Amino acid sequence: MSAPRGLTSEEAAVWDKLAATVTPLHPARIAKPAVVVPPAPPAPPKPVRASAARPVRQVPRTPPPPRPQTPGLDSHWDRRLKTGVIQPDFTLDLHGHGLDAAYQRLMSGVAQARAMDARTILLVTGKPRPVDPADRGEKRGAIRAKVLDWLAASSHHSAIAAVRRAHQRHGGDGALYIVLRRGR
Repeated sequence: MSAPRGLTSEEAAVWDKLAATVTPLHPARIAKPAVVVPPAPPAPPKPVRASAARPVRQVPRTPPPPRPQTPGLDSHWDRRLKTGVIQPDFTLDLHGHGLDAAYQRLMSGVAQARAMDARTILLVTGKPRPVDPADRGEKRGAIRAKVLDWLAASSHHSAIAAVRRAHQRHGGDGALYIVLRRGR
């Protein structure tokens, strides 16, 4: 067995005595003994002039400011959305559509809302259901499962400030608010 690095010659001798009493489990894995190199002496400290010596003040690092929980919206908007005070400027209902038709309706509806300078869209999708990822085109909840992906991959993604769950009076879990940015 080889002595661990950084040992003095006395420590290396003790290590070799100990290692001689041990029977290795896997003799083929034993490496050749390493050459013990004494550590280099520390560099002498540099002289410090009295006029240049200042006490070093440790400045505590401040953590970065927390990220807002709702990127794109301020707390006023979120409060209005959560309480249902907002009246949507445009409503899109995707009930009764297949995935292809729902996608086309969503894209054309968002384009129409943007052309009308609407700020909020109420998107009725139906309640989310547990859906097997491999079979999202056949079962209930398939449109709701795809909507966020469709919006993120669309040409409208830069115009969307936020997507939030709708208030109960506007459909609750079965609907979403899409908040559009101004001037886009």
